[in-house]
Amino acid sequence: MKIYTHQLPKRFHCAIPPERLAHTTTNSPTSPPEKIIATHFSNCTDLLDLKRLHAQIIRTRMLQRYPAPFHWNNIIRSYVRLNYPNVALKTYIAMARTGLLPDCYTVPIVLKAMCQCFAVQLGRQLHCVAVKVGLESQEFCETGFISLYAKAGDLGDARKVFDESPERKLGSWNAVIAGLARGGHAKDVVVMFMELMRSGLRPDDVTMVSVVSACGSLGDLRLGVQLHKCVIEAKALEKSDVLMLNSLIDMYGKCGRTDLAYKVFKGMARHDVSTWTSLIMGFAMHGHVKDATECFRLMREAGIRPNHITFVGVLSACVHGGLVEQGKRYFDMMKNDYGLMPLVQHYGVMVDLLGRAGLLKEAKEMVETMPMKANAVIWGALMGGCEKYGCVEMGEWVARHLQELEPWNDGVYVVLSNIYASSGMWEDVERIRGMMKNKWLLKFPGVA
Repeated sequence: MKIYTHQLPKRFHCAIPPERLAHTTTNSPTSPPEKIIATHFSNCTDLLDLKRLHAQIIRTRMLQRYPAPFHWNNIIRSYVRLNYPNVALKTYIAMARTGLLPDCYTVPIVLKAMCQCFAVQLGRQLHCVAVKVGLESQEFCETGFISLYAKAGDLGDARKVFDESPERKLGSWNAVIAGLARGGHAKDVVVMFMELMRSGLRPDDVTMVSVVSACGSLGDLRLGVQLHKCVIEAKALEKSDVLMLNSLIDMYGKCGRTDLAYKVFKGMARHDVSTWTSLIMGFAMHGHVKDATECFRLMREAGIRPNHITFVGVLSACVHGGLVEQGKRYFDMMKNDYGLMPLVQHYGVMVDLLGRAGLLKEAKEMVETMPMKANAVIWGALMGGCEKYGCVEMGEWVARHLQELEPWNDGVYVVLSNIYASSGMWEDVERIRGMMKNKWLLKFPGVA
């Protein structure tokens, strides 16, 4: 590990005096000197202070004087708290190389760092160590392993850890349900929730947020309303319970009941960026253009800083309403007013907006000058504009790019055939149909 240096000062504002460290040789982690060390670690507010304290611990050989994970845990926990998971993992590796085994506090901390940087392979090694020392079924360890595998997309291993658990705690249920929801397995989320209810355990807010989100993905309004009632019956839903209320707004918006989403919004004591964004996305998704743009205006007036997702929502509303100039202002606002660099999703929405309005030259220029490589969605949006306005030359140009990206996709042949047909170029229509037959891409009746 090359994160320490011998040139570091010996004293600093958060360091422990050397004379105190020299006498810290007790084996009890609850003795006053150990508490002092732990307090100093928890008081570190930046990486430089933490590295200095870590270096001083090494220089005074505290880690050798106290051969237990206590000090290592404090160091690793502090790096995770300050959002330096990679350094935390390097520290754990250094601990493992000393021959010291982790305890029930080490494993959850290290797993949190692994989740932050998706260190799945290292997580599997830690899992083996946890099994060796008998910690794999400890509640927080088990939950951590499930979360790590689920966040990495390995739902099979996540479910295996859950199924092999001798005593399933609510945290393990929540980790599996959240992983399924994150992976888009909404139906499985509902099935797992039903199993949880039958097990006799009582779901908490973490459970309900994942399940309500899954209902939104399924568009199952009936189940969503039942879950809303379930939340209210389980405990009086606090107006300050922002995370839960945001998920309800998102669910009602996806199910098309923007009136109920707005009702939840109005009943909240506090709105954060996710609250406003969920409402804007709901309005935009169902073509309520004026409501979406007005909501965005009120959000800015309230001093809430929009994020990338907010701008996807308000730009999508502009597409539905054909608000080209307003969409351009929002797009420029991202960088000029909020320092947000547009992502590929924002360019995709703008190309769609310009293409639908017939501004194909501007749309093409945007595709050619965007800082990242255009994906199939962006080329498809431009192709749609070419089809709508019968632009043959540009349509052929776009089709070549789409064929390079997705040679197996027959949609580009269908659209190009329609462009030729709208311009009366029947020989080219027959040529494209012949290409489709040669590739065994037969057009289904009624597609065009």
